[in-house]
Amino acid sequence: MDGEDIAQSYRHYIACLNRRDWDDLSNFVHHEVRHNGRPLGLSGYRDLLETDVRDIPDLRFESGILVASPPRIAARLMFDCTPTGVFMGPPVDGRRVTFAEHAFYEYRDGKIWDVKSIIDKTAIEAQL
Repeated sequence: MDGEDIAQSYRHYIACLNRRDWDDLSNFVHHEVRHNGRPLGLSGYRDLLETDVRDIPDLRFESGILVASPPRIAARLMFDCTPTGVFMGPPVDGRRVTFAEHAFYEYRDGKIWDVKSIIDKTAIEAQL
């Protein structure tokens, strides 16, 4: 995949997440996917995303900065949402928060194989 191919695939992946089309996830995510060093596999990764959506019903993935250097892509994702209960440590209890996630992906066989992500927890805490 060249830079444009990987960027286009990533945009389709983000659209898949926003549609909550979990069955389509296998078109974008490798069956041996890892997240922050943990081997989750496709089903574990899907569980992670489904839990996020359950805990944050209005979760919408908005990619801001996107830099592709195959086989890797880096993205700054922006969120404006209302998590229920506890989120990233502090009790949010349905209050609206905005924050960024910085994610780095490595592709293998044309699919996301490794994900490293960092959420700006300080920004969330500052809003509470």
